[in-house]
Amino acid sequence: MLTGGGDVPGLNACIRAITLGAIDLGWQVTGFRRGWEGFLRIDPSDPETIAHQSWTLDRERVRGIDRTGGTILHTSRTDPRTQEAGDRTGHVLDVLDKLGIDAMVTLGGDGTLRFSAHLSGQGFPVISVPKTMDNDVFGTDYCIGFSTAISRSVEAINALRTTTGSHERIGIVELFGRRSGETALLAGFLAQVDRTVIAEVPADPGALLPLLVEDRHHSGANYAMCVISEGARIQGEEKNAELGMTGTQRSDEGVGHRLARTIEEETGVGTVVQELAYLMRAGEPDAMDRMVGFAFGGLAVQLLRDKNAGRMVALKDGNYCHVPIATLLEGSKTVDVRNLYDREAYRAKLMRVEGMPMFLY
Repeated sequence: MLTGGGDVPGLNACIRAITLGAIDLGWQVTGFRRGWEGFLRIDPSDPETIAHQSWTLDRERVRGIDRTGGTILHTSRTDPRTQEAGDRTGHVLDVLDKLGIDAMVTLGGDGTLRFSAHLSGQGFPVISVPKTMDNDVFGTDYCIGFSTAISRSVEAINALRTTTGSHERIGIVELFGRRSGETALLAGFLAQVDRTVIAEVPADPGALLPLLVEDRHHSGANYAMCVISEGARIQGEEKNAELGMTGTQRSDEGVGHRLARTIEEETGVGTVVQELAYLMRAGEPDAMDRMVGFAFGGLAVQLLRDKNAGRMVALKDGNYCHVPIATLLEGSKTVDVRNLYDREAYRAKLMRVEGMPMFLY
C-alpha cells in the first residue's frame, strides 16, 4: 500500500486496519514510502533502493499508530504520468511485477487516486481509499481527514473570538479548500460565524463589507467573524490578473489577507487575520476519522479477499460501500450552493434536513 497527497489524521488508522486484516488472511504486506514518488526511486535490481523506499508491515510496526496523525509511510504529490522523463507507468508496473506485488491499496486524494484508476485500467488490481481534508473526492460522501479538519477549525475560530473581541475588530479565518468550500461552509456554520465566503461563490466587497460592519455593530462585543476558503475569489481582482497583482499586493498573498486589507481600506475597521492552514490537518485524528479509517481499511481488505479489485471504498447515504475506482473521474465534488448556501447573506442555508446526507456535498 501507499499514501499520497497531503497528510490527514486517520491515515495511520487505515494503514493499521489494512495491515492487520491482511496478516489475518496470511498475506504479506509491503508499505511503499513517499507515495508514487517512492516507486520512481526504486530500481528493482537494486536491493538498497527497495529497502529505502519500502517496508514490510507487521503487527509490531503498526502497533499504536492509529493514535497518531499523519502517515508513517510518508507522502508525496507525484503522478508518474507527468514526469520530465515522460510517462513512467511502465516503470511502476515493472516494479510491481519484479517485487512480486499481487495488488495495491492506495490511500489518497484526487491526484493519487487518478493514477490509481489509470493503473487499474492497465489491468493491475487496485483498491483505493479516499482521503482529503477538503472532502472533495467525487463518488463518496466522506473522505478520511474531513471531520478532524472541521473540529480543528471550529476550535480555532472560537478561540480567536477572544482576541478579535478584545480589540473590537473583524476576524478573518482562512481555511484550506481550493476547489470546494465545504470545509469553510461547515466550519463556519458550526462555529456560528457571521459570514462565510466559499470557493464556489465570488465575494462582492460592496455587499460583504457592509454586512460585516453591521455584524460588528450589533454583536454586543463590537466584533465580527468571517471564514473564507483559500480558493475564494474577490470580485474586482480579476482585472489585475495579467499584471500578477491585486491592488498594491502580490497575487500570491492569501485571499484572507487580501480581504482584510480591503476591509481596512474601505471601512477603517481593523482586522485580525488567521490562516489556519496545516494546523487543520495536524495532530491525532478525532473519533470519527479513526472510526472511518478502520472501516475503510477493513473494507479494502475484504474487497481484495473477494477478488473485487478496481474499486474505491466509500460512504454513501450513511452506509459503507464501494464504487468503481473510475467513478472519481466522472465529476467534481463541490458545495450544493442552491440548497446549502445563501449567496446574498454569505451564510450556510439549512432549509431542509430530512433526507439530506450526514455530510454536505
